[in-house]
Amino acid sequence: MESLVSTEWLAGELAAGDLRVVDASSHLPMAGRDARAEFEEAHIPGAVFMDLSSLVDPASPVPAALPKPEMFASRMQKLGIGDGSRIVLYDDSDVKTSARAWFMFTLYGAQHVAILDGGLGKWRAEGRPLECDCKDYRERHFTAWQQDGKVRSKAEMIANVTSGKDQVVDARDAGRFSGEVPDFRPGVPSGHIPGSCNLPFYELYDRDGTFKSKADLAAIFNEAGIDLSQPVTTTCGGGVTAACIAFALHLLGKDDDVALYDGSWSEWAIDPETPKATGPGRKKREPAPQP
Repeated sequence: MESLVSTEWLAGELAAGDLRVVDASSHLPMAGRDARAEFEEAHIPGAVFMDLSSLVDPASPVPAALPKPEMFASRMQKLGIGDGSRIVLYDDSDVKTSARAWFMFTLYGAQHVAILDGGLGKWRAEGRPLECDCKDYRERHFTAWQQDGKVRSKAEMIANVTSGKDQVVDARDAGRFSGEVPDFRPGVPSGHIPGSCNLPFYELYDRDGTFKSKADLAAIFNEAGIDLSQPVTTTCGGGVTAACIAFALHLLGKDDDVALYDGSWSEWAIDPETPKATGPGRKKREPAPQP
């Protein structure tokens, strides 16, 4: 199974016993949408609801932090997802939350995970079947272990401002990144981590919600000043659309030296000790200062 699958492919695989289709929809508060209610009203046949917004570590100081591996494993087991499952993720969210779900699954060791290209919107537009019944699967064993080096802490990001070891790619819109547009969260200033490049996540997608071609993605990264031969850490407002950047890099074959700053701007911005920058940001990678 490829990491990005088409609606046609999924339609032909729905009856497979090892396939689990997962609705990973989640919405920003200002969207005024209830992801669970929408799932119960209509979803791809056989799909289960991930409840992505509740998969957070309540003990972490990071807003909406990634869950602990054991919490993630418990949720997957209850959804009938096991070690041998082939998992196809989709969403119907403006912020493409299936990429966040993909990052979680791969972080915790799942081997066969894909995103449905175009999500529920494309599935609907093609007139494919939907159902409202919620299927219960038998619990299965899901082994979760966390890959090292895939999640960056605030301390590591502070060190990176000086070292420049990782290119930092911010997935937010240009207005909030530059500081010209206020952040939508109360008490959170706009701006960015010094030295960051800006690549708004929506530039990765075509109008129908599918990912752009690999050639187009490579050109977009190049235009944003990102050297694909060098390490990258992705960031955004709260760790969600940063995963869109990580997935696009995955499509280009770049995995080993890609990490995600889970705290992202929501953690960085509210700390008075962290440096902040405004303006368009870096368009061309500069060499790190020599010791």
